[in-house]
Amino acid sequence: MRNVLVVGAGNAALCAAIAAAEAGARVTVLERAPEAARGGNSAFTGGAFRTVYEGVEDIAHLVPDLTEQERDSSDFGRYDAEKFYLDLCELSGYRADPLLIDILVQQSLPTLSWMRDQGVRFLPAYGRQSFKVDGRNIFWGGLTVETAGGGVGLVDALFRRAEALGVTIRYDHKVEHLIGNRHGVEGVIVNGEALHADAVVLAAGGYHANAEWRVRTLGQGWDLAKVRGSRYNTGNVIQAAFAIGARSHGDWSGCHSVFFDAGAEDFGNIAMINQQKNYFTLGIVVNRNGERFFDEGSDFRNYTYSKMGAAILRQPGGTGWQLFDAQSIPILPDEYRVPRAARFESDTLEGLAAKLEGIDRDAMLRTIAEFNAAVDEDVPFNPAVKDGRGTRGLAINKSNWARALREPPFVAYEVTCGITLTFGGLAIDEQARVQSEEGEAIAGLYAAGELVGGLYYDRYPGGAGLTSGAVFGRIAGAHAAMG
Repeated sequence: MRNVLVVGAGNAALCAAIAAAEAGARVTVLERAPEAARGGNSAFTGGAFRTVYEGVEDIAHLVPDLTEQERDSSDFGRYDAEKFYLDLCELSGYRADPLLIDILVQQSLPTLSWMRDQGVRFLPAYGRQSFKVDGRNIFWGGLTVETAGGGVGLVDALFRRAEALGVTIRYDHKVEHLIGNRHGVEGVIVNGEALHADAVVLAAGGYHANAEWRVRTLGQGWDLAKVRGSRYNTGNVIQAAFAIGARSHGDWSGCHSVFFDAGAEDFGNIAMINQQKNYFTLGIVVNRNGERFFDEGSDFRNYTYSKMGAAILRQPGGTGWQLFDAQSIPILPDEYRVPRAARFESDTLEGLAAKLEGIDRDAMLRTIAEFNAAVDEDVPFNPAVKDGRGTRGLAINKSNWARALREPPFVAYEVTCGITLTFGGLAIDEQARVQSEEGEAIAGLYAAGELVGGLYYDRYPGGAGLTSGAVFGRIAGAHAAMG
């Protein structure tokens, strides 16, 4: 029986541990965090997975308790392999590693089916990924299923399965070094203790919680970004791999970052995970100068939200406001209803502007008036498709979902940058083996999850991170067990 060590305890790590245990290995998971903070970044997610599917039958396979009423009242559409692959290519500027993204696409549905068999419960993502149009729930943007209980429900289900298979979980175990060199790895050093194994799977996340590394790789000002997820993802495992000759790969100047509640804590709070503000597509966004600074309707939010944190960080003071009126408020999702949100409301635009500290109020009112006058009212509004309802004649037009802000009450949400994950990481091959600087596989060393580089550049399609973590975690665990 082979001994496998898995470093990390989020979605990717637990999928690796389960796959290795299923293949007959003796598996130990080394989690840096205490038990109360287990689950890595995965626990802070909404549990949404992006996967290939051809229609309702594939969704019903993942969601066996899908009711006839849900079938009849929902239009799930389809999201085929060609579209998924093209999305990954286009959002990365055609820089994504073609081998890795092909594996991700082709293995997405089989991996989610395997997760379902492990006890993960999937549901249609009605609350965040569909709009009701003419009485039917229309899904959009290629993101259709999520896990029951969100990210916490996901990792809890995976922990239950891992423990049922006999996997040992050790908390407060920070990996300091790898035992080995560029030719092979034989274990790890944890809290000064050597732990030997036949194989090691690295799945401890990226370095989004390391302010120094963020400034070094992402640039000035990134030390000020709020951290959406785990405070334990500091890149120490990546550094340990580099120390034995592992090869760097991917977009080290890029990351996933979103509009985040300006009043949020500096690090993620598992009790307050819905502090992102991703439905800017339904309103307009202004900076402290009272000006719009991007096209809020360029595409579905699934394809643009991951670069919004960087966009707001570049604005004066690193903050801004999302503005909505009574037309849009009812269709905003639950993330806009969390307690303690930096939310302001008034029955007049002038009254709203007066409540926003630090904004150029006259400029804001002028921006809204110009926007309202530019909306093409002849095009019907439909949030479930790219409706072409835009503006004309503005310096920055809105391409879709443009509606004049005229109906009170008016609301504003103050937002800043929240970083989710970093894109740079380790190079792996099709078996999830970590590659050396010489381009050879390092024997006994595998990687999965956010510390893998090469999948994402510049932008990121929503839900791809959990899927890629599961896909390559499963691959890494199976190969680690087989040797």
